[in-house]
Amino acid sequence: MIRCVLSKILYLVPTMLGITIVAFGFIRLLPGDPVLLMAGERGVSPERYAELAAQLGYDRPVWAQYLTYLGNLLHGDLGRSLVTKKPVLAEFLTLFPATVELGLVAIVIAALVGVPIGVIAAIRRGSWFDQVSMTGALVGFSMPIFWWGLLLIILFSGVLGWTPVSGRISLMYFFPPVTGFMLIDSLLSGQEGAFASALSHLVLPAIVLATIPLAVIARQTRSAMLEVMGEDYVRTARAKGLSPARVIGVHALRNALIPVITTIGLQIGVLMAGAILTETIFSWPGIGKWMIDSISRRDYPVVQSGLLLIAAIVMIVNLLVDLTYGLINPRIRHR
Repeated sequence: MIRCVLSKILYLVPTMLGITIVAFGFIRLLPGDPVLLMAGERGVSPERYAELAAQLGYDRPVWAQYLTYLGNLLHGDLGRSLVTKKPVLAEFLTLFPATVELGLVAIVIAALVGVPIGVIAAIRRGSWFDQVSMTGALVGFSMPIFWWGLLLIILFSGVLGWTPVSGRISLMYFFPPVTGFMLIDSLLSGQEGAFASALSHLVLPAIVLATIPLAVIARQTRSAMLEVMGEDYVRTARAKGLSPARVIGVHALRNALIPVITTIGLQIGVLMAGAILTETIFSWPGIGKWMIDSISRRDYPVVQSGLLLIAAIVMIVNLLVDLTYGLINPRIRHR
């Protein structure tokens, strides 16, 4: 197991190097000059422009800038924002809990709803439930997040008035952050109604973000269950007279969960991408909205290091998903 973990970690090194190249080159392909954007509407003289460019290192060749950026990364320096002048890592750690909270609730909703739907659809293959649920999953997978989010805002916030439009909690409540997770901090604050306000702000963006993962998980669960239910050990379990719940829950579902967990792990990347649109639509103060704002301001250090941190998190999650295979199916530990 240790050798397997080390080999997978070694594979991450060239991947991370490739991501640094992509992140470094991506922002420089966008139109706009960060020095001019920093100067504002008043503009800047040629002398002052040259001075600022030299201070930021943008007067050097691109390859020299990249080597400096890579050397700073190896020393743990992710740079400072050109706009706020704060360290990128500090800003990331401040905003990241909001994205984690939104993503965790979304993936929990997707798994708790998607897996049972897939199991029932497989058991009742060809029934009305199977056809309706899989059609709904296809529609959910095909639906653009920004369009779906705006529809839900119009319905539940505009017409019904059940949920707030934006933010993480009502402006009526204020308390110092302890964990960064608003649901937990609202409970720790002891303020009456704070938790309900935080939950009401979270539920709609979480549902929007969970739509695509839920559809994918439901379809993958159904496919995996149909494949497993035709195996010999499932037919043997039925022949022994075991209850349907035990046959499905212990023998079939446990083996079908391996590709499902792979799917859930891969959805972390989808959640990160979806969070950018979702956080922008709902003005959710997370790293997605932070990245969009940084791109529009040509904040090179934030975009470069932000992409790198997000990619690192996705790869770590996928590594953890690989390691959980052995816990679900002991036979995989010896491969």
